[in-house]
Amino acid sequence: MTGDVGLLLRRAGFGPLPAELAAARQVGYATTLAGLVSPSGPDIGAIGAPMPAIGLDPFVGLPAKPTQEQIDRASVARREQTELLARWWLDRLVVADHQAFERLQFFWQGHWATNVVAQQLMAAQHRTLRESRDFREMAHRMVEDRALIEFLNGDQNTKAAPNENLARELCELFMLGIGQYTERDVKQAARALTGYQISLTSVTPVFRPQLHDAGKKTILGVTANFDAKSLVDLLLKQKACPRFLAARMWFRYASPSVPIPDRVKERMAAAFPRPMAMLGAMFEAEEFQATGGSLVKQPVEWFVGALRQLGLRPSAFTPVMFDRMFWALAALGQRPFAPPSVGGWPSGTAWLTAAAANKKLSIARDLADLLKPERMTPESLAYTLCVDKWTDRTYAVLRGVKDPRRLLALGLVSPEYQVT
Repeated sequence: MTGDVGLLLRRAGFGPLPAELAAARQVGYATTLAGLVSPSGPDIGAIGAPMPAIGLDPFVGLPAKPTQEQIDRASVARREQTELLARWWLDRLVVADHQAFERLQFFWQGHWATNVVAQQLMAAQHRTLRESRDFREMAHRMVEDRALIEFLNGDQNTKAAPNENLARELCELFMLGIGQYTERDVKQAARALTGYQISLTSVTPVFRPQLHDAGKKTILGVTANFDAKSLVDLLLKQKACPRFLAARMWFRYASPSVPIPDRVKERMAAAFPRPMAMLGAMFEAEEFQATGGSLVKQPVEWFVGALRQLGLRPSAFTPVMFDRMFWALAALGQRPFAPPSVGGWPSGTAWLTAAAANKKLSIARDLADLLKPERMTPESLAYTLCVDKWTDRTYAVLRGVKDPRRLLALGLVSPEYQVT
């Protein structure tokens, strides 16, 4: 098997270090790919970034009619929890040795797109996604995930008043895709998901049998007394399920503009429900190699890759500096644990606006100020950032820059660095 190991490392993870790229070129594509999708031993880097204890949501325990001062204090504490969880995750993405596994967790965050204010729920969901052994287990656990249920109004879904949000997105965005179900299927699936309530003090959703519709439902042509578990089982059995997941992976890892080739889709579907094996099948394909130079990095991918290659860690930032960069990411449109909608984050040229360019340049300047490089040339910058080659146009700009900090900042916002 042959291929561009630089492309593989940039797509499978968050950006290789120069030593990692050199080692990959020495051992070749096949060995590098095997190491990415089947890493051996514990992730030593990730061990150094343990998940923090978030504690209870600050609004839990407030009186029925809290004062404005109490509300303000709880709001500040909730914001601190939001930044604490995000700092941890960004830090782990930077220091983890098993980069493909961490990149997959980032993919899941956009696939099962959820955004609720209680960070305890987001942290619990993240643990679910991280701990699930395959997509089957993940789907079963996610249909009873407190954050997802709250985000999609599942706690308002009762026998007397069915709410279709969770059932619809389960079919459309999470497991089957548009065109693989009918409106009647959604309505019947909503009945199967009735009866769940959310509590911020309970580690699982509370199931209330009196609110659940235990009657027979007909979904995708099958009639049974469906509940959450049997509904997920039914969706997993559909031929569309593995092919839909394969297409979503291709969209985020290969190309948002070029549809997944049928041959690649079938090879990936054959590896279902093992996500890493599905990725391996995609990365092996010649069609994947043909997508080089066309995928725009998402802001978190860009930011984490820069930190890795510059040897910087979010955990080492001062509170003021992290706050500045965290909300700069939010301004770019990609705050960790906060996708803008159930459809997840945008893709492609949506990240290449003029406003985004200015915000990225501001972040790049901050990173350059933290690194304080004393000497740098366009050639040494390309080596540090693992850029294969500057275009003539970019090189003409960079070679005229004498200030190493400014040179670094410009390199980080160059087309060659932002597009893989």
